[in-house]
Amino acid sequence: MNFSNDKWHVASTLIAGAILPLAFAPHNYYVIALFSLAVLFISWIDATPKQAFLRGWFFGVGLFGFGVTWIYTSMHDYGGVSFGLSIFLVSLFVSFLALFPAFSGMLVARLLSSATKPIACVCLLASSWVFIEWVRGMIFTGFPWLNVGYSQIEGPLSAFAPVLGVYGISGLLALLAAILAWVFVRRKFLWVTGYLLFASIITIGLGLSQLQWTQTLGKPIKVSLIQGNIPQDMKWLPELRQPSMDLYRDLSRDNWDSDLIIWPETALPDFYHRSLGFIDDLNIEAQQNKTDILLGVLYMDIESDRYYNSVIALSDKNNAFYHKRHLVPFTEYLPMKSVLGALVDFMNVPMSNFGAGKKGQTLLHVAGVDVGVSICFEDAFGEEMIALLPQASVLVNVSNDAWFEGTDAPYQHLQMAQMRALELGRPMLRATNTGVTAVMDHLGRFQSIAPNLEIAVLTESIQPMKGITPYVRFGNAPVVICFLLILAFGVYNIRNSA
Repeated sequence: MNFSNDKWHVASTLIAGAILPLAFAPHNYYVIALFSLAVLFISWIDATPKQAFLRGWFFGVGLFGFGVTWIYTSMHDYGGVSFGLSIFLVSLFVSFLALFPAFSGMLVARLLSSATKPIACVCLLASSWVFIEWVRGMIFTGFPWLNVGYSQIEGPLSAFAPVLGVYGISGLLALLAAILAWVFVRRKFLWVTGYLLFASIITIGLGLSQLQWTQTLGKPIKVSLIQGNIPQDMKWLPELRQPSMDLYRDLSRDNWDSDLIIWPETALPDFYHRSLGFIDDLNIEAQQNKTDILLGVLYMDIESDRYYNSVIALSDKNNAFYHKRHLVPFTEYLPMKSVLGALVDFMNVPMSNFGAGKKGQTLLHVAGVDVGVSICFEDAFGEEMIALLPQASVLVNVSNDAWFEGTDAPYQHLQMAQMRALELGRPMLRATNTGVTAVMDHLGRFQSIAPNLEIAVLTESIQPMKGITPYVRFGNAPVVICFLLILAFGVYNIRNSA
């Protein structure tokens, strides 16, 4: 087979990208990620910048075309967007996301043209991938979904999470894939060097897995997570408002022996100020049983006429709120409203207009511990969640992934929460409307998982933790700086050779 044939490379990268989602939850064939990246890197070695751009773009089309198909489900099935417009918008979004691996390929092809030493070449391949992946997680509020580091949560590289974070894991995986690619193409790369790098990374990972980065704080607390399983197309019907609230209250009453009960995102299908009677009665009953509650609710600031996606803490103290800070563009708010507003109105796309909560909000204190709360996909941003520590001893994420029923999205989202628990060294309590509700310990291990698309209650004893991991102390900075320096060295080589 002629591996220099451009059509073969385009086809192979498209297929490699399309199978990469199988490395993520719920499939968890994490080894696929190594070989998928290796195929991409093989196509970039000896390619011109234009060729590498095209091959990277097709890889991205395969990856995101198969990996984020749930966007169509949320838009068409639940968002009220027509079939044709949904297909168009999803295709546009996938094409945009595919530009990130495309630019990564163009960058590395330019840098490899002046690199001579094999070790420099494999480092450039890995660095270009991770740098662009990091940019994707930052630009336009960020979309870190399908970051390849998440796929390794069940593998040996996950032990690096408390030290390097998910981008560090991506970098190590990309480095291993680059070694495979270089050996395959050149066939004269020093096998001893490649073997030593492989062995060193795996050995260090096994060693790190034996370390305890954080310590126990106080006694375990008993928690109950309520999964009401309210279908998304019925959630906001006026006639089902009270039955939904009664369902959550009744499920809670069966668990008054817990220290903390958690309801999911917008479990109350109404504004806080219109549900005060229900909330006050619920809190009185809860406090009579010495139980605190966290529940998702919409909050309207009457003075500013802004409303927020919020969590309220019901305890023996005054009610306290957390307002979601990191909003989802085009679903919770419209970016560049002055520019895009007319277009959205013309295309008749339903659009919310939430306000963003302030940074530095006071942590919620329930069941005797400080809790770091995130709502929906806020838990996809590890560096933002670092701000919750060291004060928070428990992490809580409330979500409503019913928008993505029947797709991989709820499991992919759960995998991100799992990574946050491991990076930050804190137990993670994840309460969702329809799934996947789960309790994880400070090592990201599942203590229990509720069945998907069923009414369920998870009750577990969890251990609050204190202390910080190296990742909490330094964030993504060491990894990003390291790969930027490698890329800068590549740019220097180009200028020097010119």
